[in-house]
Amino acid sequence: MKNKKMNSTSFAEMKDKYIGKIGTIERDEYEHELRMDVLGRMIKAARQERNLTQEQLGELVGVKKAQISKLESSANSARIDTIIKVFKALKAEISFQVKIEEQYLQLA
Repeated sequence: MKNKKMNSTSFAEMKDKYIGKIGTIERDEYEHELRMDVLGRMIKAARQERNLTQEQLGELVGVKKAQISKLESSANSARIDTIIKVFKALKAEISFQVKIEEQYLQLA
């Protein structure tokens, strides 16, 4: 049996090939959706850590349980002020990072 050389591809190379290179609209949308998914999971984990139901968290924030559920499953449609209210209700520290022309602005 002959030895076959196995080609390996990094995850970054796979994303470049199948989603698009960094800076393309497709890649930017993918990265944004991925970040929003992670944000939703962070909200859920923090809520569970505080032993709150979605309904209880909704009451603290002033929204319905359904909105908390949507937020946890994907924060894509959430308004930033709602996200901030949720983290404040969870007594969680948050910070945002803004990049302008290769310089980061830190907001806390």
